[in-house]
Amino acid sequence: MKSKSVYFCQNCGHESPKWLGKCPSCGEWNTFAEEKITVSSKNKASRNRDMAAPQKMSEIQALEEERIKMPSSELNRVLGGGLVAGSLTLIGGEPGIGKSTLLLQNILSIRNKKILYVSGEESATQLKLRADRLGKLSDNTYILCETLLENIFTQIKKEKPQIVVVDSIQTIASENSESAPGSVSQVRECAVALLRYAKESGVPVILVGHINKDGAIAGPKVLEHIVDTVLQFEGDRQYLYRILRSIKNRFGSTSEIGIYEMVQKGLREVKNPSEMLLSDNREDEMSGIALGCTIEGARPLMIEVQALVSSAAYGTPQRSVTGFEHRRLNMILAVLEKRARFRLGQKDVFLNITGGLKIDDPGVDLAVVAAVMSSNFDIAVSRKSVFVGEVGLSGEIRTVTRIEQRVAEAEKLGFETIVIPRENLKGIKDKFKIKIVEVGKIEDLMRFLFE
Repeated sequence: MKSKSVYFCQNCGHESPKWLGKCPSCGEWNTFAEEKITVSSKNKASRNRDMAAPQKMSEIQALEEERIKMPSSELNRVLGGGLVAGSLTLIGGEPGIGKSTLLLQNILSIRNKKILYVSGEESATQLKLRADRLGKLSDNTYILCETLLENIFTQIKKEKPQIVVVDSIQTIASENSESAPGSVSQVRECAVALLRYAKESGVPVILVGHINKDGAIAGPKVLEHIVDTVLQFEGDRQYLYRILRSIKNRFGSTSEIGIYEMVQKGLREVKNPSEMLLSDNREDEMSGIALGCTIEGARPLMIEVQALVSSAAYGTPQRSVTGFEHRRLNMILAVLEKRARFRLGQKDVFLNITGGLKIDDPGVDLAVVAAVMSSNFDIAVSRKSVFVGEVGLSGEIRTVTRIEQRVAEAEKLGFETIVIPRENLKGIKDKFKIKIVEVGKIEDLMRFLFE
């Protein structure tokens, strides 16, 4: 056994034989830390002994992945239909956001699978108290409070579980590395060992990961490359709603989201997120508020766009955005200034997407324009109208994708009017009962709003 000292970037995992002030891979400063790694010639020989043979692509049988249905339909949606056998899934999120609650709530509801829950942060008593609060107890779930990887595998061989949960990967350490738990080499070695176990045994493994101050999953970036699926649990702890988003998924789409509400007995699924994202006071019409419809994965979502336009108090206008792309707002304001002759250059503009969503759908542009102009003229927009459309640089309203789903969602929720790009529906308006207003330029929208 030989050991040597190397330096790893704690941000991206780049390896260097000497200390560097700036990482050549990710460009971050002062992120290199010294770690000791052990090189075993015996391990190298054993790796060379088991050599895989190449196969013809035509001879490989493509079998459909065996999936384990989770009790939460929102979790199944984000996973792509369920938990794939032999997969390695990573769930990240801020401390206290509800990662452990989400997993514990789901695994305690699975009755026909033997589950091993490995906790490196909480004691068995704490997990029992949480299970009692959730109101769920299961004889199929085994709790193991352990941080040494070799001991975990010993218990796995003994119990032979059908699902393994590790909470969290940053607390697990291996005897083969002399580094501290949570370091680059420890996280990488433990993740690779768990991946090898999942692929060889066909048992799905779920990892819980911490996130850093920038909101990214902590540890080396190689951790996200190792796993099959990366899920991000988002939301503000001051609010009740949580969003489960897929960042990487080898077995499904990455555009799906799941929405939960934090209640006294754990997380409750939100079946109709459109009603959650809209304010309750629909009758009290106020200026600066417009409703739009976006697409998240396969589902349309009704969102509320809030804007506040006021005179710049200190001479330099501010542009503040929450939940919307800052550069796109600047582009929309420039189009209004140049094409529609609205003087917004010396005014502060504040924009907010309610519900904590981050929208990158260009189909929300028309709702942004309506909210900004409503606040600018201090004239309320009808709360029974929805705006869908993309704004081009020449001031035209461009068509958007999946317009039928957006119109159907607005009709289902009881809205009376929807404003869409001209000829976007192409002669199929008769299938909808909601009033459809088609606009081709920003001037058409202004006439609809203020005439």
